[in-house]
Amino acid sequence: MTFVVATRKLEQLPHWVKVSEVFKTDNDAPFLKRAGISGFDDPRYEKYSQRLARLRGIRKYVYRMDVLERTLSYDEVTEIFVRVNSLGAKLRSSDLALAQITAKWRHSLQTFQDFQKACAKTGFDLDLGLHLKNLMAFATGQSRFQIVGSLNVEKLQKAWKEACDGMEFALNFLCSNLGIDSPALLSSPFLLVVLAYFGHSRNYALSNDEARQLRYWALMANAKGRFSRGSSETILDQDLANIRQGGAVSELIDRLRLQFGRLDITAEELEGRNQRSALFKTMFLAFRAAGAKDWRSHLTIALDHSGAQHRLQFHHIFPKAVLKTSFTAREADDIANLAFIGGKTNRAISDKAPAVYLPPLVDQLGEPAFAAQCIPVEASLLEVESYKAFLLERRKRIAAALNTFVGPAD
Repeated sequence: MTFVVATRKLEQLPHWVKVSEVFKTDNDAPFLKRAGISGFDDPRYEKYSQRLARLRGIRKYVYRMDVLERTLSYDEVTEIFVRVNSLGAKLRSSDLALAQITAKWRHSLQTFQDFQKACAKTGFDLDLGLHLKNLMAFATGQSRFQIVGSLNVEKLQKAWKEACDGMEFALNFLCSNLGIDSPALLSSPFLLVVLAYFGHSRNYALSNDEARQLRYWALMANAKGRFSRGSSETILDQDLANIRQGGAVSELIDRLRLQFGRLDITAEELEGRNQRSALFKTMFLAFRAAGAKDWRSHLTIALDHSGAQHRLQFHHIFPKAVLKTSFTAREADDIANLAFIGGKTNRAISDKAPAVYLPPLVDQLGEPAFAAQCIPVEASLLEVESYKAFLLERRKRIAAALNTFVGPAD
């Protein structure tokens, strides 16, 4: 039995129940019915009933209660909570910071949540912890929460206003300048904090060169996974310190180069990568910018199409069923074997070999429809025995497309 914080997605699951609702009644029927159990003969009946009984058993626990004196200040109460909790359930640093902030700034939680909801309406449903980290960046010039207890209300309120302005700039810059319209396309949301802080440092007035270089830095940092390796907070604080000290975008790019060496994307770098790679997200961005469309509906590829038939899927150009006798699952999932098409198109292709389904599509749609996703259509590369050669050729084309999309550094 697992306890998790409710989310909209979880609440749709038939097997998930609210603890508070279970405590309100001793009747199991509503919960069992929702889980699809219609009678005593269901093999799950006893197991689920026992779980509900165990959950209600919590009401019989004996708890220790320490009553604090009314003379204690909110700061003192919060400090006690933080210290006591350090020996109990592990909370994130942002949770503890939130407790300290809300203790001194009354009703601030609602303020934070209102802005979080406003961002969600634009397509960026971000964790509240990220907004608090952004607040810390604007209040202290760094992202860690260790000194949050020393900040007074006036400092926090001023920083929050600036942080909101900065986040709005960051989201607009992502959407308008990078084509990133969903957090699913970010390798790390820390990218937003840097963009927000940089925009603020320039009073949201960037030169053409700064905007172009900032776009390059953001795309390359996202593609390379700058905040996905090592100590991400340390790396974030390095970038914030650079901006705080008046550093130019070129210095952010230099830090990227120091971390990864060469910044152009090579075909070798794509080898062995799969859909979890940060490069895969950039691949989607590059293909969409090149005009990639579904091969049936001709809808431009997007993450938010409505309906199962149009919803984006990762299509294996060489289906796994075709490769399974000669190649491993890891080889089949190679980033160079993946394309973006709608669900109905993917299901129509099913497990057909590319030598079978691609030529008619090329005749119908023309080669540019496949060039937009860097897919070789030469007959010699579409046979199973040519799979490795197909991957090599497509990696070269993908690398070239990614570098063109990201653009030059200066």
